[in-house]
Amino acid sequence: MADFGIAMDGRAPITAIPEQARVAEEGGASTLWIACHLFLRDPVTTAALALGATRRIRIALMAMSPYSVHPVYIAMAAASLAEAYPGRVTLCLGSGAPADLKAAGVDALRPLMTVSEAIKVCRSLFAGEMANFEGKAFKVSGRRLVNAPCEIPIVVAASRPNMLQLAGRETDGVLISAATSPPFVKACLDQAAVGAESRPFRKFGIVYTRLGATEKEGIDPIRRPIGFVLRGAHHAENIRLGGASLDQAALATAYAAEDWTEVDRLVSDDVVRRHAACGTPAQVKERLAQYRAIGLDEVIIGGLDDAASISAALAAAQG
Repeated sequence: MADFGIAMDGRAPITAIPEQARVAEEGGASTLWIACHLFLRDPVTTAALALGATRRIRIALMAMSPYSVHPVYIAMAAASLAEAYPGRVTLCLGSGAPADLKAAGVDALRPLMTVSEAIKVCRSLFAGEMANFEGKAFKVSGRRLVNAPCEIPIVVAASRPNMLQLAGRETDGVLISAATSPPFVKACLDQAAVGAESRPFRKFGIVYTRLGATEKEGIDPIRRPIGFVLRGAHHAENIRLGGASLDQAALATAYAAEDWTEVDRLVSDDVVRRHAACGTPAQVKERLAQYRAIGLDEVIIGGLDDAASISAALAAAQG
């Protein structure tokens, strides 16, 4: 039986985080996956508030990008949280959303190499070792973390074959993005397994979820979050395998212009059905079960921004 997690994407007011974290824990969630989206709310602050408001639930910093934050600082942040809340912190690394990095003027060159080096730097620092790493992207030497060693699993967010194989080969698990169709999730897990060979690793996937009294009430509010993700060119294979018809170029243009009417038109009911779990509680439960059946160890419920919705989604998923 897969666990259920909750994704926090940085859109909810920071003052709402403690209540949302408590509700997630009371509802049986195993992990809070706290997103690092540029221009939204800071994930480390969010994680500290969530940990302080709860007693057992884990948090995962998701996905910290070595392009926007140096791996030494990433390790410092995760280790500091783990020092206060031992055994409750996971670090998820990733190259970052291309459109967000571009908006911040960041060139994300050689992502496979850069993420691989970030993994090595964080591993070394978490082990309490005196850093002696000289790579092409990062050089760290002669220092160690003051609060290490610390037990912090490392997961990689990935969607392309080489990065998926890196996750399977070098980390404790792989995270598959939100708005991904079940066939694409399965293809991603297969690629990660190639990298892992026979080595065990954990499999996580975010599924946008929204409940309503009718299917339409569940679908309508999730169109724009799904459009935000699917506008990226790197989701072309996800859309192809999912089987929906979606003009990504038109969607990216509409999103950039904040033309919400056009976004809502482009992200059709069929797109949402193939890339999310929305509708009545029974429909949501059935759809989440499809993702779970693929082999995910933890199905992460995303797209919710208030405590009541989190509680209802967890009840539907486990009901």
